Amino acid sequence: MLDQAFAALKTYDWGQDPKVLSPIDQAIVATQGDTAARQDLEQRLAAALKTDINFDAKQVLCRYLMIVGTAASVTTLADLLADEKLSHMARYALERIPAPEAGQALRDSLSKLSGLLKIGVISSLGVRQEDASVSALAALLADSDVAVAKAAACGLGAIRSSVAAQALSESKPSEGAHAAATDAKLACAESLLADGNNKDALVIYRSLAAGDQPKHVKLAATRGMLACAATK
Repeated sequence: MLDQAFAALKTYDWGQDPKVLSPIDQAIVATQGDTAARQDLEQRLAAALKTDINFDAKQVLCRYLMIVGTAASVTTLADLLADEKLSHMARYALERIPAPEAGQALRDSLSKLSGLLKIGVISSLGVRQEDASVSALAALLADSDVAVAKAAACGLGAIRSSVAAQALSESKPSEGAHAAATDAKLACAESLLADGNNKDALVIYRSLAAGDQPKHVKLAATRGMLACAATK
């Protein structure tokens, strides 16, 4: 049955009855806790992704690797990051593979991509919330592509760690990314406060309450400082 499902993948499209792939779904469930069987299934899925099967089938395979993928599938998925049609699904899988190699592959692709594909990878790095991505994102805050710089700020805000907050405080974002960087700082401060790290959160709030920040930013920072004081 499993062999038949893999054979069906060769010509699969979204208009077909998804039940033809049910044996793969069942295998994913059945191999939980069986390392050898899960590795074999992952290898078969990754190998199929490398073939010339159609677009719909490759999307399905990326979804499967999102569930069963490990470091062994990272290279296969990373090879799709430059594909305008499949980059999104490859990122979807890489975001959810816990192996550090997945995050590294996303970071390595940044220098090879531009425009929306690069922005997508930046977003995925934010989703993974790894401090290992902070320096790579911080370096993009001054990017000549304002959309990329804004995305980098949002990515750091999504990571929400003290390391990300420090990078934002030391950065000099491009002119068009200042507001996004400010929002990211507030996001980091809120996360630090929620984690009980009042000291670092207060530093950020104080920096945003001073200077020529917009009124709404100063108001948010003031409320943050009050929250820090109330939870000491």
